[in-house]
Amino acid sequence: MGGVTSRRRPRRLATALTTSLVAGALAIAAPTPATVAAAGVTTENGCVTSVPDPGTTAPVQICYTLFKPFGARPSSPVPLVFHSHGWAGSRTTDPAAFADFLNAGFGVLSFDQRGFGESGGKAHIMNPDVEGKDVQLLVDFVTPRRWIAKEAPGDPVLGAIGGSYGGGYQFVGAFSELRDRGATRFDVLAPEITWFDINESLAPRGVARTLWASLLYAAGTQSDANTTVVSESLLESVATSDWPPALRRFLNRNGPVWHVAQGRKLDIPVLLGQGANDNLFPLDQGLKNFQRSLTPRARARSILVGYEGGHTLPSVLPAGAPEAAELFTNIANGGLTGNDPCSRKLGGSTFRALTLRFFQEQLKGEATGLRGRGKYHLATVGGRCVTVTDTTASQSVDVADVISTVGFGVPQQIPLASGPMTLGGSPRLDATVTSLALDGRVFLGLAVGTSPANAKIVQNNMLPLRQAGIDPRRRTGVELPSIAVDVKAGQTLYLTVSPISDMSFGHGSRVPGAITLDDVRVHLPVR
Repeated sequence: MGGVTSRRRPRRLATALTTSLVAGALAIAAPTPATVAAAGVTTENGCVTSVPDPGTTAPVQICYTLFKPFGARPSSPVPLVFHSHGWAGSRTTDPAAFADFLNAGFGVLSFDQRGFGESGGKAHIMNPDVEGKDVQLLVDFVTPRRWIAKEAPGDPVLGAIGGSYGGGYQFVGAFSELRDRGATRFDVLAPEITWFDINESLAPRGVARTLWASLLYAAGTQSDANTTVVSESLLESVATSDWPPALRRFLNRNGPVWHVAQGRKLDIPVLLGQGANDNLFPLDQGLKNFQRSLTPRARARSILVGYEGGHTLPSVLPAGAPEAAELFTNIANGGLTGNDPCSRKLGGSTFRALTLRFFQEQLKGEATGLRGRGKYHLATVGGRCVTVTDTTASQSVDVADVISTVGFGVPQQIPLASGPMTLGGSPRLDATVTSLALDGRVFLGLAVGTSPANAKIVQNNMLPLRQAGIDPRRRTGVELPSIAVDVKAGQTLYLTVSPISDMSFGHGSRVPGAITLDDVRVHLPVR
């Protein structure tokens, strides 16, 4: 498992659209380069030998760059922080990118995930028996180094950072160790914009987020990382308008939801960052990780920060905010602009700075005055930070019956409440649903405006309501997108009901018809 070198695989040229969208929308998953390079850092590059891809026999090389900070030695050991990249990315080899951690006395290991960069194999999207083993073997590899601090023999003082796919490795590493060893060697995690349930994220209620799935597929294809199952299933999904059972099975164990269902919870502090306007791994995925993936003791020591950013694509129909022109202008200028009032409120200029303070406390025992543990800190559309201890609905509104076409038509805006008011958390809708279509699908969300004509979808998120077959009067309860928003005086909060959503283009009802919602009650997280 020593320092085997390898040559970076050639990449096929990405199309301009895919490159700009994926790189821009996943910009937050990459570390922010520090302005001052770390001095006296020792850098080591190499690869470790990990398990073969399922169905093959050849071991797979997982490649890394290890940074040892100045002054780290057996008599003065330091904690180690793992880092990895987003989907279709590669590890960070410049120590300047980690100068904040290195100068604060942390070592850093950045690695190429399976199927990407210099690492071999195919991406199995955080399978505990594949990527989970990769992470465990990397921990095994660094543990004997005497300059790395130890909790006990064989147990390094260890944290982890990264966003999106780089948040997924943190959960699969910690949970797979919990499964295989009875405890994880990670002492603290800081995952950003990642998933709790990847099937539900990519295809809520079996309706694919076609735009995102297509972009991620294209990026994986350029890296030659996609498995045959992923490639064939996406084509089947586009052709049939359904989420293929083979893909659902492939992803079934690939996230915290599976481990939680097996009775496992992490008993370590976690700093969770989630994009409030993320429409691939939406805010609800972070809330569910905070609520369900952690023990009560760990949750009391953890923090969730919701900020503007993440995987953010514009909603054109129905109209959302930010608008498409603003989003693509930001991408053309080199990334996504985002607002993070909650990290500032908690004492960090950015989420990255907040992470450093969190790690200084958890891994080095330093008192930094960090506050806000055990709570949700959510950035509103209005740019404020709302801190709550409960994200469930607190008020209910009865709504007149709704009739919506399926497969074609225009969105409807149904008024719910007038401002001023603040919402933060997870709304729900209960209704008696009658489907007059063979596979009826409508998309639901909340919007804010001064009139139905200018109402915009809150944080660009909608979720489908799906009724299979012609079905009369079935009482149904569904989640609406989790939100944080200030509804100002003179504005109205609306329930949006739409037959189509551009995030799921081609996956509305393919046969025209109608769905009626009777006895509608919307439950709102008013704060």
